[in-house]
Amino acid sequence: MNAHPTLDAELVAWWECEAERLTALAASTNWGWLRRRYERKAANARARAQVSRIREEARRGGAPPESGGGRGEPGQHSSG
Repeated sequence: MNAHPTLDAELVAWWECEAERLTALAASTNWGWLRRRYERKAANARARAQVSRIREEARRGGAPPESGGGRGEPGQHSSG
């Protein structure tokens, strides 16, 4: 097995750290509109971490990889 972490594993850690940073910024701001913006960015960062987490689990065999079902999504080719 490869000793190096995959890109998705590193992205999970990075996005989680970014979400924590943005949450701290949201807590320290005095303006509501800026707090809401930081909170939205933190939620977006957590969502991106979850996408990479799902991919990483699929790579390890913990879950089936997400496929588009072959219904013509970009990047999928059908052999006919």
